Amino acid sequence: MIEVEIPGERPLRIEHLVLDFNGTLACDGALLAGARDRLIRLSGSLRIHVVTGDTFHRARAELAGLPCDLHILAALEQARAKLDYVQRLGAERTACVGNGRNDALMVEAAALGIALIQAEGAAAATVRAADIVARDVCDALDLFFNPQRLVATLRA
Repeated sequence: MIEVEIPGERPLRIEHLVLDFNGTLACDGALLAGARDRLIRLSGSLRIHVVTGDTFHRARAELAGLPCDLHILAALEQARAKLDYVQRLGAERTACVGNGRNDALMVEAAALGIALIQAEGAAAATVRAADIVARDVCDALDLFFNPQRLVATLRA
């Protein structure tokens, strides 16, 4: 678990990290540089989940050997399926990272929602739903290693 006291806000007590795959952890189906090592390090503090429509059908191969739970979704109603997944985990103890329109609901529901704007871009709805917008997945994951960055960004 990662605990962060944020002045003027409720404390964050994060147990689960839910990430989208393509556009978030990967570009064109290939895991982005630096993501693998960070996920391994974070797995000591958080339970990692990857919930994806798997556009390029490469998530299983790219995440092989990593300490994460992979859930590949059906083609329809992905936004609702991602939200339902986060609610089952307990949104109040979950952080979510995504970029696509189908990530907006889970990002908004999570105790901490992070939108990414990388090579694939980001859906405006997901950016609006986020607590934080990061420029790449490594920056987003590094927030959990340096919680004072969360404090600096989120304090009231």
